[in-house]
Amino acid sequence: MYPRLSDLINDLFGTHIQLPVMSYGFFVAIAFLIGAWLLYLELKRKGEEGVFKPEIKRVVEGKPATPGELVVNFLISSLIGFKLYAVFTDYSHFASDPQNFLFSGKGSIWWGVVLGIIYTSWFWYDKNRKRLRPPEEREIVIQPESHTWSIVIVAAVFGIIGSKIFDQLENWDRFVNDPIGSLFSFSGLTFYGGLIVGGIAVVWYSEKHKIPWRHLGDSLAPSLIISYGIGRIGCQVAGDGDWGIVNTLNKPGWLSWLPDWLWSYNYPHNIINEGVPIPGCTGDHCMQLAQGVFPTPIYETVMALIIFAFLWSIRKKIKIPGTLFAIYLILNGIERFFIELIRVNNTYDIFGYHVTQAEIISTLLVFTGVGLLLFLRNRYGKKVYNKS
Repeated sequence: MYPRLSDLINDLFGTHIQLPVMSYGFFVAIAFLIGAWLLYLELKRKGEEGVFKPEIKRVVEGKPATPGELVVNFLISSLIGFKLYAVFTDYSHFASDPQNFLFSGKGSIWWGVVLGIIYTSWFWYDKNRKRLRPPEEREIVIQPESHTWSIVIVAAVFGIIGSKIFDQLENWDRFVNDPIGSLFSFSGLTFYGGLIVGGIAVVWYSEKHKIPWRHLGDSLAPSLIISYGIGRIGCQVAGDGDWGIVNTLNKPGWLSWLPDWLWSYNYPHNIINEGVPIPGCTGDHCMQLAQGVFPTPIYETVMALIIFAFLWSIRKKIKIPGTLFAIYLILNGIERFFIELIRVNNTYDIFGYHVTQAEIISTLLVFTGVGLLLFLRNRYGKKVYNKS
């Protein structure tokens, strides 16, 4: 496993560099970039077809910098300067453990103040250089695809909040023992928590900007599933604990072509230091599982790619708005429900049945998707929203 991106690079090329980039975070960033690009393409396509209408917005240009803007810019730039000093003077610590480093008290107040003054002064100068007397109110046209990054940021921020909330609910004992550490840890993110809370926030944003949620859901569906699959690659590469149950079964003959590590894997050098010591290993991550487990992140990545290919191939043929999103909910729910059968997770005792949080939510997603399909068909019948 490669907890840090530099671990992977050093193993491949025999180098000894240190980069402050965690492997899981790197793949999450890639997932957001690819998801955003696909969403941009869909919003632009639907805008050209007339499904989405441009937004007309009135803005005031030429206003001077306000006291509030100056204070906010000073605080943000001072914080950056405070941490940058520590990065340059203690880079090895930053590169080896960027998460704890960023939340530590290491830094320089003087460097923070200096950078804050310099940047805030430049911001004040730039705003006043563009100042108009009097300021002018103008209308600007905002095309649907221009909302891409705003939607992604809203989904990311509220998705992380939802992921943390649902993770604390799933691991309540850990939260009670260390509430601050659990909340501010970069580990422990529950996908469905992010999907639910992030989804609510995106619907709010779309309605605010007159973007019909059903059409937006169709535009988001392929991006959501491909992003999920790429994120699971990060889970596999880092070895973050999202693996399967112990697999001591012999590989069936019809799977003889499958590499052994895709059937059962012990995740050496995993980032959470789970398992038993690796003989002869020295360093931060020298543990591996005592027994091989199902490498479920890889299975989920494959299934996510298959679902993405299916959704992408039918997206232009869908006649009723919201249908593609409903299909996504059903397929995603089915995929996650069955992977839970061989995946390690905490369980709830409900009327004598031991079920995981993901099994409950994935089942609800399937029923929601089926219900949405029936609702849309009854309400819209054979009404079309594009001619492709």
